[in-house]
Amino acid sequence: MASNTLNLIAILSLTISTLLSLYPPPAFSFQMEDFDGEEEYVLDHPVIIPNLRSRSRFLKTSPTKDKIRKGADCDPHPSLNICKGISANNGTSLLYCCKTHCRNVLSDRNNCGKCGNRCEFGQRCCGGVCTNVANNVNHCGKCGNQCSSGVQCDNGFCGYA
Repeated sequence: MASNTLNLIAILSLTISTLLSLYPPPAFSFQMEDFDGEEEYVLDHPVIIPNLRSRSRFLKTSPTKDKIRKGADCDPHPSLNICKGISANNGTSLLYCCKTHCRNVLSDRNNCGKCGNRCEFGQRCCGGVCTNVANNVNHCGKCGNQCSSGVQCDNGFCGYA
C-alpha cells in the first residue's frame, strides 16, 4: 500500500513538472506594482531638507539630500514634502507624494501621471500615460520597447506569429 502511494506521488510530480515546462511564462505581468527596477531615486538636483528637530538657531543645519529611497514616507503638507514634483534619474522619474509615500508618476500603475490615477488591467504606465502594451508597436510588452518598422506587436511580442 505504501509503495503504491509513493509510486503515485512520483508519477504525479513528474507529470506536473513536465506540463509546467511545456508552457512558457507570460510575456508580461499584470501585477499592480511599480517596476522601476531601482531601490532608490537619484535626484537630478539635490534638495535641502530643513532640520525640524533642532531647537537652537545656532545648531540648525540644512542637510542636502541627493537620493530618495523608493516608496519613502512623505508628508502631503507642502512645506514638509520631500517629493513634490522632484525630477530624478536624469529626468526619467517624477516624484510626487501620493497619500504618504513618494511615487514615480511616470511609471507607477497606481499613480500614473498623477496621484490616484490607476491603470486598467493589462496596461502599464509609460511616461505618465496608461498604455496597452499587448499590441502597441512603441511599447511592445513593456514601456519603450519599440518594434522594428513594419513589424506588428502581438501579445507583447514584436513579430509574434
